[in-house]
Amino acid sequence: MAKHKINQPIIIKGERRWITADTMQEFTNKVIQLLGVPQDRGKHPFDKYAWNWYNTYSAPNVETATATTYKRQIRRYLIPAFDGLAVEDITVDDVQRLFNGMTGAKTTKDKARMVLNQILDAAVEEKLIPTNPLKSRRLKITGKASKATPPYTVEQMRYLVQHIGDIQNPVDRAYLALQALHPLRLEEVLGLAPEDIDTGNMTIHIRRAVTHPTRNQPEVKDTKTESSHRTIGLSSLALPFLQIPVKGTFLFGGDKPLSYTQVRRMCGRIQKDTGFSETIAPIRFRTTVLTDLYDQTKDIKLAQAAAGHTTSAMTLKYYVKGRETSSEAVAAVDKLYAG
Repeated sequence: MAKHKINQPIIIKGERRWITADTMQEFTNKVIQLLGVPQDRGKHPFDKYAWNWYNTYSAPNVETATATTYKRQIRRYLIPAFDGLAVEDITVDDVQRLFNGMTGAKTTKDKARMVLNQILDAAVEEKLIPTNPLKSRRLKITGKASKATPPYTVEQMRYLVQHIGDIQNPVDRAYLALQALHPLRLEEVLGLAPEDIDTGNMTIHIRRAVTHPTRNQPEVKDTKTESSHRTIGLSSLALPFLQIPVKGTFLFGGDKPLSYTQVRRMCGRIQKDTGFSETIAPIRFRTTVLTDLYDQTKDIKLAQAAAGHTTSAMTLKYYVKGRETSSEAVAAVDKLYAG
């Protein structure tokens, strides 16, 4: 028996419209669509919605390291907190319980908050929820402050410089001479090529960086910011220990940059060879050099340029720790006021 199509007119907003359909359900759906009546799409499980956001909008459009961080927040914090909930069912109370249950520094909570905020904003844009629960004034996200990176003391730095020659491996010597005496990020040191070291003009050109978003798989990329692409002075103290290879893409590692594991082992060898009392930590050298650069010059713009920061506020807040003691501070005031 032949199947009859439905073909009949309806009046919508005073306009006669013909609708053709194979079934009454199809006919009804078309009428609803023409009327602009929102259809119930069902609820959206948070885990599926979060992963769709990550795979579609996040991972393809951010740096690998950033995508890895986002993925960690979703897997470690967000999905366990909203397990079994649909996006439409998440309340301010649910969000508050997420952060109440997280331990550690506030910066850890802020990373989770940033990712969750983007996911819920997407849900608002799709009209799945009327508002983003993270925007509630009731919400309180607290936590202890991150531990600041302490600089090495002047005495420790003097000791290391005096004992660079005791390091057995020439590559290790060159690494410490560059990392300890210049305000460089570890990824900038690992990204150096032989041609970036200009001993004639005593300069170092920072043109690229090497990150490890999956720990031991190096990724070569541009510098962190446009300001990070810079030229700084080469320390005369470092010069005697530099052996610039004539071949190889990278100053450290040759054709392939060093991994974090290789850097960690190198730092262990340096500590052993020099007899240094503390762990050799690359990030502490950057903080130390910037602290002493500012302490000796009092020129924050000079420190900012050496650091490759976009603003001097960042240099002051995160890297310049200050060397003055309380006695030195009061002595300076006494000298000023004594006339």
